[in-house]
Amino acid sequence: MWVFSASGCRWLGAGGSLAVAVGGYAAGTLPVLGGGPLWEPRGPAVAVAGAVLATLGLTLLVAAWWRYGVLLARGLRDGVLATLACWTAPLLLAPPLHSADVYSYIAQGAMVLEGHDVYGAGPSVLGPGDLGADAAASVGGNWTHTPAPYGPAFLLLAAGVVKLTGGAVVPAVLGLRLVALGALLLIAWAVRGLGDRDGALWLAALNPLLLVHVVGGMHNDGLMIGLMLGGVLLATRGRWVLGSVLVGFAMMIKSPAAVALLFIGILLARGGGVRALAKGLVLPGAVAGAVAAGASVLAGTGFGWLRTQSVAAAIHTPLSLTSDLGLGLGLLFGGEAEPVKGIVQKLGLLLALAVVAALARRAYRGRLDPVLGLGLSLLALVALSPMVQPWYVLWGTVVVAGVAWRSRAGQVLAVLSAVLVYETQPSGHTPWYGFVLAGVVLVAGLVWVRRDPWPPVEAGGFGEGAVPPQRTTGPRAAVTPGSADLRPSD
Repeated sequence: MWVFSASGCRWLGAGGSLAVAVGGYAAGTLPVLGGGPLWEPRGPAVAVAGAVLATLGLTLLVAAWWRYGVLLARGLRDGVLATLACWTAPLLLAPPLHSADVYSYIAQGAMVLEGHDVYGAGPSVLGPGDLGADAAASVGGNWTHTPAPYGPAFLLLAAGVVKLTGGAVVPAVLGLRLVALGALLLIAWAVRGLGDRDGALWLAALNPLLLVHVVGGMHNDGLMIGLMLGGVLLATRGRWVLGSVLVGFAMMIKSPAAVALLFIGILLARGGGVRALAKGLVLPGAVAGAVAAGASVLAGTGFGWLRTQSVAAAIHTPLSLTSDLGLGLGLLFGGEAEPVKGIVQKLGLLLALAVVAALARRAYRGRLDPVLGLGLSLLALVALSPMVQPWYVLWGTVVVAGVAWRSRAGQVLAVLSAVLVYETQPSGHTPWYGFVLAGVVLVAGLVWVRRDPWPPVEAGGFGEGAVPPQRTTGPRAAVTPGSADLRPSD
């Protein structure tokens, strides 16, 4: 049937994306103030109709994406960039979708311009006459009084958008969507450079979870991922200094990007002795640290971001395994739940660090592709973090897509991405039926993985059970991603 062809998937997905955007005008995360005639609430009946339309559109998008991936896994070569453009375009003028975080970004940018300490107070300090006051009124309840957990580079970028738009909500949101579009393009460039262009783009950039939450929701995670992965790509090509600079800027968006420095160090150290290992462990971090220090000073926001990295842990999210376990244990034993939760959260982070260290060790010994090791490390960090949002899974998924999209891990991450798009609704809320829909997709996806595993990767590619390629740096290194041997020439 036509609908199951590549072009059918392209237009089916575009129709789904358009339905998500149109539904968002009634059921999106609309601003409390400053939305104008287009972005203002229109009553509960219209909101319900919009939510139904957006959910149906999202389902069409997921189905088209899933089928498109199967075709690519079977060897289809298609214009994936054209498909990406078709699926992205309808979202560009939509109101914020699935999250109110963009209002926090605008308010925090306004706080910088108004001279407030963004690392000491939340958006609630903005008064009625201040820039960004309308955006501050729309900030989610958990974040109204919470200091910014983001690096100074992002706050400076948000401040620039607020200054250019005068703090008006709709222009500021669209300005930050242009930033999100730039992040999408950066991700597309990086994953195309790392491996199979079509398939890597499919799992990374065409991923509905990324389109909904990075383009639709404008989460700054997209910019962090793009800069981080761009830095890793440059490191695989021997340009580790510039790569570390990009990772340093990624850290100044969100701090988890720092994990990439360990694996850039491994790329630098592999094949050498103790001296090379010491160089790999120290130099990328020193370069990124210099970038972070310079950004902190030049932005004028100082180093307060160092003390706000744990503020998110105080906000309970149902996807955090350690928070749920800690809360459950505290209630089970009849004591104070919060102290027990805090202990379990810390143990989870220690376990995550142990997993990262083990993966780094395997990568250094040549048993694991360092880029794949980075992706798995970020996934472990997310799984064991005290606060987990659906789009956090993209941290590792996009990296894995660059080198192993057709592996079993890539197929499972595709299922997980499809599941998590249903966890939040266009309004940003997380109702019970979102988890029901996610459960249905999870069951269907696991059945698909079991009954229809993807064909093995051709010789020289990186598939499940294959010997990982040796990535290294230096002027004499052969660094074509996916090649059988990436060791330096003799």
